[in-house]
Amino acid sequence: MVKIVVSNHEGTSKTIEAKSGLSLMESLRNNGIDGVTAECGGSLSCATCHVIVDADWLTQVGEISDMEDDMLDCTAADREQGSRLSCQIELSDALDGLRVTLPENQI
Repeated sequence: MVKIVVSNHEGTSKTIEAKSGLSLMESLRNNGIDGVTAECGGSLSCATCHVIVDADWLTQVGEISDMEDDMLDCTAADREQGSRLSCQIELSDALDGLRVTLPENQI
């Protein structure tokens, strides 16, 4: 199991556990994390699963694709360094301890 520390925009944190192979978006939803709308269900067409990956984890989560980069221009909350769409981050044991913050809003 992969442990993920999720903070909301106010700074309150919660640690969840998720299975390797799932997307971060699926894991956040499966664990009842509020603030991840994920309207498109992970098909990279809505930008409502926006998270901000902690700077220490940016290289571990992998490269951002051109399509994801374009979609991040459509997020409701301002894009920040570390902004990613959680549907595009596949969890693995290498991401154990990943830290992300949810933006104030998704829509």
